[in-house]
Amino acid sequence: MHHAPLSVLLILGIGAFGGLLGAWLFQRLRIPQVVGYIAIGLLIGRSGLNLVSPAHVESLKSFNLFALGIIGFLVGGELKSQIFRQYGKQFTGILLGEGLLAFGLVAVPSTLIIYLVSGNLPVSLAAGIVFGAIASATDPASTMDVIWEYRSLGKLTTAIIATVALDDALAMTLYGLGKSAAELLVVGDANILGEMLKIARELGGAVVVGAALGFLLTYLLRYTHQREKSLAISIGTVLLAIGLAVTFDLDLILTTMTLGVVLTNYSPRRAHELFDLVRTVSIPVYVLFFVLVGARLHVGNLPGWLWLVVIVYVVGRNLGKVVGTYLGARATGAAPVVQKYCGMAIFAQGGVAVGLSIMASQSLEHIQVAEGLSMGEAIVFAVTATTLIAQIIGPPMVKWAIHLAGEAGRNLTEEDVATTMTVADVAIPVTPIREATPVAAAVETMSGSAAFMQPVTDAAGKLVGMLSFENLREILPERDTWAWLLVADVMGPCTESVVPDMRLAAAVRLMGDTGVDELLVVDSAASAPVGVIDRRAVNRAIRQKLLHARKDG
Repeated sequence: MHHAPLSVLLILGIGAFGGLLGAWLFQRLRIPQVVGYIAIGLLIGRSGLNLVSPAHVESLKSFNLFALGIIGFLVGGELKSQIFRQYGKQFTGILLGEGLLAFGLVAVPSTLIIYLVSGNLPVSLAAGIVFGAIASATDPASTMDVIWEYRSLGKLTTAIIATVALDDALAMTLYGLGKSAAELLVVGDANILGEMLKIARELGGAVVVGAALGFLLTYLLRYTHQREKSLAISIGTVLLAIGLAVTFDLDLILTTMTLGVVLTNYSPRRAHELFDLVRTVSIPVYVLFFVLVGARLHVGNLPGWLWLVVIVYVVGRNLGKVVGTYLGARATGAAPVVQKYCGMAIFAQGGVAVGLSIMASQSLEHIQVAEGLSMGEAIVFAVTATTLIAQIIGPPMVKWAIHLAGEAGRNLTEEDVATTMTVADVAIPVTPIREATPVAAAVETMSGSAAFMQPVTDAAGKLVGMLSFENLREILPERDTWAWLLVADVMGPCTESVVPDMRLAAAVRLMGDTGVDELLVVDSAASAPVGVIDRRAVNRAIRQKLLHARKDG
């Protein structure tokens, strides 16, 4: 029976719903959600039901580039200049330590294994060097997803973000040198200086383009005050950065990351709100991106000796990350939590490594490692397998590291705090004013209250309205009328109210929906007024609790 191929839109729908289901299941098992996304991708991809073919993945290449651009933009938003001024030396030590040691611990055993198979030392050295160069790369996407999922904040989190952000440039540099060395060893014809100039153009051009677009976006946002338009302009600028990076063969992640760095440092007040908004609307993009990562991974029938390379690659790479990070952090005086846990949080390997392996396959496909297997093919197969393993163990290790460091759950937002508070926590007690009370007496009562409005009741104690300074505005200058005007003559209606046990976040949303700054608090059983909540007091209470939560965490 002939089966019609699935449409791209249907695949996206399956990926979105399946990814969210996988995330829910894995979160129930206390495993980071990103592993659930990738697992669903494996299920529907070539390693599982084969619903998603390589042609489908290739047709969605532009979507993957967009997702990587958004990730780079958001990572850049985390990199503030004061962080690098304070910790720049430590980040450099960590980056060089973990990158170079991972390179060495992968390159040496890989060379030995391939030499035992091929008997050709130059070819073995070439393959080992390329494997080592690719091993230095760390996946920022899945690592950052775990950090955002568990709301991590602290010295370790800062070090992780900086490391995965800068690792891309180091991996590109090592790869360029490694590929040139491989060609020199095997063919005797390589232009190392030319390769270095090419890398400098890719990285330097990315910084220049990203910075220029960052300043442009900062300028445009000064004249844009609507959230929706700010979001549209920002996404458009990210798309422009991605397009320029692809067109001129620049490092895509570094381009969009530089864009985010410029925005967060030159317009910090606007950037904070904007990055939160972009992160919120980009959730479906993340889900589909990681589902497609899983769908793309396919190991196939690897020869036994190549599985041995995979094993020493994973072990050597992870050991290099842990030991190299520790040595670099210790040498530069980094905090103990960074020395202990940063290395285990950078195991993830993803798009950068796979992309470098594909580039290597195109450049080194003419070099034979074994009968019927070129060096390019061996690198692609092995890196695909190691990426699958790294994406399974990497995110849980990030989660473990930030929990061991006590930094999970510290990066709370005001909305997070508001969901933990109730109306009763911020309610201002009030004494109802009778509707027959003269305005003069009511003004005196309100002047001595912390609330800007007071409930009004009738003789039987039934709520009949509200009295605020807004109601009194027209008669305040006419003091001679205060003695004979009654509260009933100037009060306004009571349109909205909340109860003491209502979540504060819901009350804040109600204020926004109704456009009011005060809400009456009524007893849920007797419907009697017991207090008032005021937007200014609510915001102060939320910010104060947020500061305490971050400090205590």
